[in-house]
Amino acid sequence: MVRPVSVSDELSMKEINEKEGVNLYLAVVVGFRLFADRLQPTLTVSEQIAASIGERIIEGRLEQGAPIREQDLADEFEVSRGPIREAIRILEREGLVTVLARRGAFVTALTVDEVREIFEIRAGLFEIVSRKVANARDSELLVVLRAGIASLERLAKLDDDAGQYAETSYRLSILSARSCDNSRLARMLTALSLQTLRYSRLSLASRARRQQSAKIWRQALNALERGDAARYVELARRRVEESGAAAVRQLTSIQNTV
Repeated sequence: MVRPVSVSDELSMKEINEKEGVNLYLAVVVGFRLFADRLQPTLTVSEQIAASIGERIIEGRLEQGAPIREQDLADEFEVSRGPIREAIRILEREGLVTVLARRGAFVTALTVDEVREIFEIRAGLFEIVSRKVANARDSELLVVLRAGIASLERLAKLDDDAGQYAETSYRLSILSARSCDNSRLARMLTALSLQTLRYSRLSLASRARRQQSAKIWRQALNALERGDAARYVELARRRVEESGAAAVRQLTSIQNTV
């Protein structure tokens, strides 16, 4: 069975990176998104399975268009097909899986139109988040951002970060949204977050792109700490827009080679 994932898991980034490894980190991240509003600390069997399959999709081990075979998964997780069907419904809700009548479930394809739409919405929502963060200048969030950005800068230097940069950036963004004391805003952003994470991993695959992104994160933090709200908002939006544009370029390049 999949290792139980806790949505209240407060593993530090250092602990995740050094002790648990990339796969567990991603499972925690996926669980963190899928069930962010959950009060109980542990997930049901179906939710654990959904987090595990979602990890494989985001990591690229299940490629776009790949079939999701209920019986194979039931055998793997040693459960009946009922929990598998529920896990598939969860992933369909998140946009990671597409279910076609009489054909079954498949990993949702990545498209240029979708990435443009998602990042346009995300840029607008994060502009609201950044304004609220700049106004609040919450000391606890600042501690998280300092530690997280230091981790991003370390990951940006690696030739192959195994997707950890995108996942760390994702979590910092969601924690920022959740610090704003606006539950509707946080839910709207988290509703896009797993689809965003698939595209972000694509856009941040190169070291040059990660280094540019980390530079913007650092500049934004500096602006926030000195109380320059306008500059912080500008940089937060620029980071999202550049990530979206890079994902479009990368996806277009891939499609042109097929």
